[in-house]
Amino acid sequence: MMPPPPLPLHPPQGGQKLQPPVELGQMVCGSCRRLLSYPQGATRVKCACCKTVNAVLEAHQIGNVKCRNCKVLLMYPYGAPSVKCSCCHSVTGIGDHNRRPPLSVQVGPPPRSSDFVR
Repeated sequence: MMPPPPLPLHPPQGGQKLQPPVELGQMVCGSCRRLLSYPQGATRVKCACCKTVNAVLEAHQIGNVKCRNCKVLLMYPYGAPSVKCSCCHSVTGIGDHNRRPPLSVQVGPPPRSSDFVR
């Protein structure tokens, strides 16, 4: 993947406005392991090299675990029961300590009717 073109050294002529640079995120392609850059806010990124469409996850949607075989650090979406290593193809189970609690536990119990101000 080619880096973005550099900004012009001279200001634009003829009333043109200079656009602010786009903030970029980075991720590793899940198939070929190349570093991909994408505009912030994108939900999917297609690798220009292998054409794999990769889902972009936010930091709070990702867990990390070491591969049980080769010990490389793996990333997986929360809730996954296991993750397959892209290096050695070994499958690592996700233990209870890595699992995200259900939404009902994260949010907490619903408020009681006595908690409302009348």
